[in-house]
Amino acid sequence: MDKVERKLRRKKNPELVRTILLLKKNKDWQKLANLVARVKRKQIKLNLDEIDQRAEEGDTIVVPGKILGRGELKKKLMVVGFSFSQKAKEKLKAKARTIEEEVKKNPKAEGVKVLK
Repeated sequence: MDKVERKLRRKKNPELVRTILLLKKNKDWQKLANLVARVKRKQIKLNLDEIDQRAEEGDTIVVPGKILGRGELKKKLMVVGFSFSQKAKEKLKAKARTIEEEVKKNPKAEGVKVLK
């Protein structure tokens, strides 16, 4: 039993469990499974302004945690995350996807930049 499987047994959120299992099945996304499976207090949380600073124009940015709504995106980006605050959803609209949606649309993880 690997580290992710041990962490998976303690998870209660069905959407989180489904996402981790989907990531584990796809070899190009397996590294992200461990980041998503972190305990809640170590989960990554990034604001839109932080994402904008660290990204290049046209990137697909994956945040293995929660995306928060402070700031604005000035660059054209696709933002992928496990969850979004209400304010972030309103600001991003069509420029946001869940990790599950991204894995299905981009199974080879091409052109994806993971922010930790």
